[in-house]
Amino acid sequence: MLDNLKKYHVVLASNSPRRRMLLEGLDIPFEVKVLPDIDESYPPGMPLEQVAEHIACEKAAAYKPLMADDELIITADTIVIVGDYKSPTTVNPPSVLGKPRDKDDAIRMLHMLSDHTHRVVTGVCLTAKDRERRFSATTDVTFKHLTDEEIAYYLEKYRPYDKAGAYGVQEWIGYVGVSAIAGSFYNVMGFPVQRVYNELATF
Repeated sequence: MLDNLKKYHVVLASNSPRRRMLLEGLDIPFEVKVLPDIDESYPPGMPLEQVAEHIACEKAAAYKPLMADDELIITADTIVIVGDYKSPTTVNPPSVLGKPRDKDDAIRMLHMLSDHTHRVVTGVCLTAKDRERRFSATTDVTFKHLTDEEIAYYLEKYRPYDKAGAYGVQEWIGYVGVSAIAGSFYNVMGFPVQRVYNELATF
C-alpha cells in the first residue's frame, strides 16, 4: 500500500506516543525525530480554527532546513476550543486550551469542559523538499457533568499533563465522561489518521 511513498523516508516529528501508535497502524515505515524548543505561538486575532494548522506548519518550517532530499516530515498540533465558537460575539467567547501548566490548570480545564460541547482541531503538515500539504480535522466532543471526585481521580491516576484540554479520550475520563462525539475519534486522540492516510496516498 502507498507505493508512492517508497521514494520517501517518512519522519514523524512528534513526541506523542498516541500519534506514533496511530501512524504505526497504517503499516508505513517511519522514524521519530523531535527538535526541542519549537515556537508554538500564533498571531493574535487568528481565527481559532486555523491555530492548530498554523502551529503544525511552524513546526515543519523548523525542520525543513535540516531535511534530507528524500525525507517526508509529518508534523501535527492539536488544540481544544471551548466557549461558544459558533457565536463569537456572545458573552462566552471561544478560547483555546492547550496542555495544562500544572494540576490546578488541569482542574480548571476539566471544569470548563464539564457539561459542555467543545471542539478538537488537529492541524497536520506533510513536508518534503519540493512540496507541502497542510490540512485540519475537526471533531465536536460532549462531556457529561464531571464531579470534583471524578476529576480528582482522573488527574491522580492518569496525569494527563501532556494532552490538550487535560484529557485523553482513550482513557478513563473518556469512558465515563464523553457522551457524544461528532467527527473522527482518532482526531480527538491527536491524529486524524484516516485523513492522513488519504493525504499521503496522493502526496
